[in-house]
Amino acid sequence: MTNSNLIAFALGDRWTGFWQGTIGVWILERGVPIALYLIGGLLAARFINWGARRVVKRIDAEYQESDQLVRTESAKHRQAVASVISWVTVALLFVIVIMQVTSILAIPVGSLVAPAAVLGAALGFGAQRLVQDLLSGFFIITEKQYGFGDLVSLTVAGIALPAEGTVEDVTLRVTKLRSSEGEMFTIPNGQIVKTVNLSKDWARAVIDIPVPTAADLNVVNDLLHGVAEKAMEDPGLNALLLDAPQLMGVESIELDTVNLRMVARTLPGKQFEVGRRIRVLVVRALRRAGIVSPTDGVPTVEALVHPATSVGAADETQGPPEDRK
Repeated sequence: MTNSNLIAFALGDRWTGFWQGTIGVWILERGVPIALYLIGGLLAARFINWGARRVVKRIDAEYQESDQLVRTESAKHRQAVASVISWVTVALLFVIVIMQVTSILAIPVGSLVAPAAVLGAALGFGAQRLVQDLLSGFFIITEKQYGFGDLVSLTVAGIALPAEGTVEDVTLRVTKLRSSEGEMFTIPNGQIVKTVNLSKDWARAVIDIPVPTAADLNVVNDLLHGVAEKAMEDPGLNALLLDAPQLMGVESIELDTVNLRMVARTLPGKQFEVGRRIRVLVVRALRRAGIVSPTDGVPTVEALVHPATSVGAADETQGPPEDRK
C-alpha cells in the first residue's frame, strides 16, 4: 500500500468521523433543515411577488387591450387586493419560517413567555402607529375608498396641504401616490385623516367664465349653450363626457365682471382634460362674439414715483415748520 493510499484512507476516516461527531450531526440534523427552510422561504416569497405582479399586469393588460378610456372600479379594487394579499402572504410565510427554525433549534417557548411579555409591552408602545397603519389600510381596502390608478387628494395629519396624485400602490401599511410633477408620495395609512377620491365612478368638470357686467347675459347664455352642443358633437370630447355640459347660471358678481358657471359630468379622472378643452371652446366663442373681459386689450401703466417727489422724501426735505421759517 502506497503512501497516497494511506493518506486517502486517513482523510476518509477523518471525514467520516467529522460527520459522526457533534458538529457533523448538528449540521445534518439541524443546520441543513434550517438552511432549507430559509432558502425555501426566500424562493416562495419571490414566487408570491412574481405571481402578484403577473396578476396586476394581466388586469392592466385587459384595460390596455380594451376600448375603455378609464379603468373600471372592479379592476382598480382587484389590483389593490392583489398587492395586499401578496404583502400579507409574505409576512405570514416569514412568521412560519421563524417558528419552524425555533422548533428545530429546540428553543423552549415556555421559557420565553415572560421575556416575550416584557418585550411585547415595550414594543406595544412603539408599534401603536404601525398597528394603526395596518388597521387603516385594512379598512381602506375593504371599504373600497380608492384603488390602483385612482386620482385622490389625501389630507395627512400634521401637514397643511393635501397630498394629491395618482395611486400607484396600496398596501396595509402605506399608500404611494405619484403627483402631476412626477414625485412619489409614500403616506402611512394611519396618518390619513380625510380621503377625497376624484375618480370614483364619475367626475365633474367645473368651468367658471368671467364676462363683463356690460355684456348681454342672454346673448352669453346662447353662446354657452352653443358651446355645450359643439362639445357633444366633438368626437374627442363626446367620448369623455357622460352627458351634455350644463350651464348653471350666474355664480358670483364682482365689480367689473359676472362669473358664470358651466359643469359637465365626465369619465373618472378626465375632468381636468374636459375642463381645459371646454375652456378653449368658450374663449373662442366669446372672442368671435366680441365679448371680452374688461382688462383685455387695455394696457396697464403704473406711474413710477421719483424718490425726491415721494411723500416721505418731501417731508424730510422740507423739515419741521420751525426750520422752514
